[in-house]
Amino acid sequence: MSPIRLFAAGLVAAVAATPAIAQTCLRPAEKAAFEVRSLQSQLMVAALLCKQDEQYNAFVRQFQSPLASAWEGMSTHYRRANGAVGVRLRDNFVTELANVQQMDSGRQGSHFCQNVSSLFTAAMAAPKTTEGLANLAVANNLSNPHGRSECGAATTPAARTAPERTERRTAIRRVSTNAR
Repeated sequence: MSPIRLFAAGLVAAVAATPAIAQTCLRPAEKAAFEVRSLQSQLMVAALLCKQDEQYNAFVRQFQSPLASAWEGMSTHYRRANGAVGVRLRDNFVTELANVQQMDSGRQGSHFCQNVSSLFTAAMAAPKTTEGLANLAVANNLSNPHGRSECGAATTPAARTAPERTERRTAIRRVSTNAR
């Protein structure tokens, strides 16, 4: 098959799959799972870029159960929304999330490691629940470009353009420098 035909076939498949993905909303537990993954991904990027692997490893050990629950929650969402290709799409999302967060670290430049160090402290002090970690991710406005609305969420233009929603969809993270 020629490269042009292969590209065209891939484009048709992607367009055909888009409505099913776009119409799938996040249930509350799934939304929390995405938020937890956002936090874990941000800490992983910080561990790699700021040489904070000991802090990251301590976080993973301390929060092993809620992190596993969050992973399963994301997996459940992708299986429910996408069937057999759900695992691949979940893995693609995890990679995209890390890439977005790594690019944000580049925008912060030399301030990134200083800005993110308080996130490790706050994470270690968070409740050892999925909800506790999800709340921390939301409070720190971590990038989470999943692009899905919550099930039952208002769909009015005002609701879609609320500042929090708009910021989260642009996949830009602002690191809180407030001491916690």
